[in-house]
Amino acid sequence: MDNLFRLLLRLILVPLGYLAAVVAGSAVILVGEWRIGTLFQAGTPDEAALGAFVAIVVAGFVLVLLVSMMWLVAAVGILFSELFAVRSWMFHAANGVVSAWIGTQLFASDAEVNAAAHDPFYVIAAGLAGGLVYWLVAGSSAGFFKPVLRSAAERAARRLPPPEPPAGLPPAA
Repeated sequence: MDNLFRLLLRLILVPLGYLAAVVAGSAVILVGEWRIGTLFQAGTPDEAALGAFVAIVVAGFVLVLLVSMMWLVAAVGILFSELFAVRSWMFHAANGVVSAWIGTQLFASDAEVNAAAHDPFYVIAAGLAGGLVYWLVAGSSAGFFKPVLRSAAERAARRLPPPEPPAGLPPAA
């Protein structure tokens, strides 16, 4: 029963963690590179409302674009972490950076067509933010099974001989 609950929990947490990672990466691109916060600095209320509408539309566009560009690349690292129970925040941060970089390079065109992000600093920052958010949501408990390589204390505890029976009781057969 415990294994079934753990499997169901992983089936919920992994997509939720990926969605949270994409939202975090999108926020870095929108606020950092696209400077979407400047849309709200308008002189009149009508321009501020238009800026808010444009920000919502652009945020949705970037979110869909990032989901479609990087889900396969990030899935390789996510599957690796789930299979081998890799729970390191550094692994997930590196997976986010690598998947953002490869996703941008795969779908970046030659010259005139605009990609979601051009500046490598913001691509790496978005991947780092996405990887860390994924680790917070789903990566820190990655893996259906317990890790194969346990800590030194756990390995030593497993090697201890069984405790001696109390005096006066016959030994167990």
